[in-house]
Amino acid sequence: MPMLCSVLLMTSQPPAPLLIKPLGHHELLLILLQLAILLLVARGLGELMRRIDLPPVVGELLAGVLLGPSLLGWLLPTLQSGIFPKNQTQSDLLSVISWLGVLFLLVVTGLETDLNLIIRKGKTALLISLGGIIVPFITGVGLGWVLPENFLAKPDERLIFSLFIATAMSISAIPVIAKVLMDLKLIRRDIGQITLAAGMTDDTIGWILLSVVSGLATSGTFDLAAIFKSVSGAILFLTLALTIGRTMVDQILRWVDENIGGATASLSTVLILSLGAAALTHALGIEAALGAFVFGILAGQSRRFSREAGHTLEVITAGFLAPIFFAAAGLKVNLLQLLEPQTLIIGLLVLAVACVGKFTGAYLGARMGGLSHWEGLAMGSGMNARGAMEIIVATIGLSLGVLNQQMYSIIVMVAIVTSLMAPPLLRWTLSKVTIGQEEADRLKQEEQASRSFIKNVHRVLIPTSGGPNVQLAAQLVSHLAHQNDLEVTALFAQSNKKPSKQVASTTTLVKEVKDTATDAALKAVAAAIELPETRTVQTKVESGASKAEVILNEAQKSYDLVVLGASERSQSQSAMFNLLVDRVVQEAPCATLVVKSHLPIPKGETCSISPQTIQHILVPTIGSESSKNAVEVASVIAAQTAAKLTLVHVINMPQIEYVLYDERTFDSVKEIADQIIKYQVEVAESLGAQVEFRILKDASPERAILKFAQQEGVDLIILGSNIRMITGRVFFGHRVDAIVNQATCPVAVLSSV
Repeated sequence: MPMLCSVLLMTSQPPAPLLIKPLGHHELLLILLQLAILLLVARGLGELMRRIDLPPVVGELLAGVLLGPSLLGWLLPTLQSGIFPKNQTQSDLLSVISWLGVLFLLVVTGLETDLNLIIRKGKTALLISLGGIIVPFITGVGLGWVLPENFLAKPDERLIFSLFIATAMSISAIPVIAKVLMDLKLIRRDIGQITLAAGMTDDTIGWILLSVVSGLATSGTFDLAAIFKSVSGAILFLTLALTIGRTMVDQILRWVDENIGGATASLSTVLILSLGAAALTHALGIEAALGAFVFGILAGQSRRFSREAGHTLEVITAGFLAPIFFAAAGLKVNLLQLLEPQTLIIGLLVLAVACVGKFTGAYLGARMGGLSHWEGLAMGSGMNARGAMEIIVATIGLSLGVLNQQMYSIIVMVAIVTSLMAPPLLRWTLSKVTIGQEEADRLKQEEQASRSFIKNVHRVLIPTSGGPNVQLAAQLVSHLAHQNDLEVTALFAQSNKKPSKQVASTTTLVKEVKDTATDAALKAVAAAIELPETRTVQTKVESGASKAEVILNEAQKSYDLVVLGASERSQSQSAMFNLLVDRVVQEAPCATLVVKSHLPIPKGETCSISPQTIQHILVPTIGSESSKNAVEVASVIAAQTAAKLTLVHVINMPQIEYVLYDERTFDSVKEIADQIIKYQVEVAESLGAQVEFRILKDASPERAILKFAQQEGVDLIILGSNIRMITGRVFFGHRVDAIVNQATCPVAVLSSV
């Protein structure tokens, strides 16, 4: 070991001491000024494009063109060269931020990517990708052979030049495609997901081709070792990422969530792993963007990834990094060079070959994959966008001496023009595409799920100290878990307050009693929850200053719902349930569900209760958001237990003469009630419940609800309500209080944040 350390120290030391200077004052000033100007113009033009019904990415790309030599450099050359000097250090600084824009944009794209849909459409995506690679590559090689010699940097190496042009023609720009799809709100459409899948496959093959051609340009011969490294590296990375990588990412996010918690920790973890994945794919000889995109997919699939963190990342990307990336790409374009007659003709020829080759290849692949005529044209429109990826290819070609300045400008022009063509062409072609019933149903379900309370509940915390209330609560969670993919944690909270001197001698006995109670409470809850075979209940024992503090601290770790059992004992006048439950309900960072079983207390505080039969569920509703959330919870339980679900709306009769004094009829009031309840019936039916509704009239709504529940043999009442703070006591309103305390069947109160 000492010898190894000595060797590492010797090899890590430079041959001579070097002083690394900090970033100079002028360099820092310029990069800050560049970022401010690029962001201002890019966002300004982006908003202008949005106003005229074009995607903002169009304006962001144009921003760089306007600030580059094409316009600002032509009108005010001194100012343009002063702000954007042709200096390697300055260019590298801007390139680093641009690359961050690429990687962040692809992570966000990955988060929005439906891996299961891509797998289902994998054959179609592969055919489109192959068509989008083979046809442009063949036409690109042919173009390279016929171009005049003055467009070749090395006329005696036409084969290498032709292969490089063919590779440039074959590449697509996933960041541009993704941004266009996001701007047009098409990323969740089948065509959007297939385009992303085909684009990533296209780019993976394209970067492998680029590594091969670059190796040929460098050495003058094919480097089989480099080819094998790139191909095998891409296959190995994708295979490992989509198999064991999913489990690893989920476990890492789980550990961070449980030990640190919060959206900030989740965001930092995603960024660390994304940059690490990008570095890995770059080291394997394939594009760094592939690693970032794939990791974005894996993070999006994890139940432990914070949606708040995802939203924050999307805002940072859309508001800062992506506009900088697109604007910086446009800075490299000099349209003035293209105004020379021969260069203009050759440029238009290259543009035509690029578009025809990509459209033809993608269209043929789409048709072979079973897509319609207009869907094929839409695929060609999306895949035709080259963007900054082709600019990167052109930059590599220029640095390797394969391209001269004229050809470099032409390829960059093709990248910009094809990216500007993509949004209007996609909009036009997709307007002709009819949405199939299967896709329409999927989009409707996704739209409903995005607004649904229960569909966004993934982690449930059940604090327990035993008793029938929490056990019944656990049984309800069990029904929810069979309909939703839930992760359930049972928590036994302990107070770590030191015992007084008078009872110090009995500390050991107390500890043994606590341990016994802990095991019994956790076992009782675990036994009440019957999860699907693939999942198990996690159990935790935590200590803190108070039990309430322990529960609230645990709830901060990205839980979506805290499920509590109300006190079985007689309650204090100062608390609705008990002091602990009231405090948790008031201060919880997420929704809470409190269950009062109204069951007899079994002998022994933690004796197991038998599974409760639920055949009829009642949800009183007033049409509020909290009522809708209660309807969703009840619907999922009803769908699992095959119970009948009844929604009840009570019209408070004395209020009619005040609310509708000019009509004095019951019909108008009933019409409003019908509208309120029919919407929530649709919500219940969409979740698989067998539902009916009743509209009742009574001067006392709580009395009508309790009477209806008793007459109809209701097994469970679920109430949705908002907390009202009354001197520290949980207060949901007099009606909720009355139903909770006077009902003869179990009652659950759902309080949303």
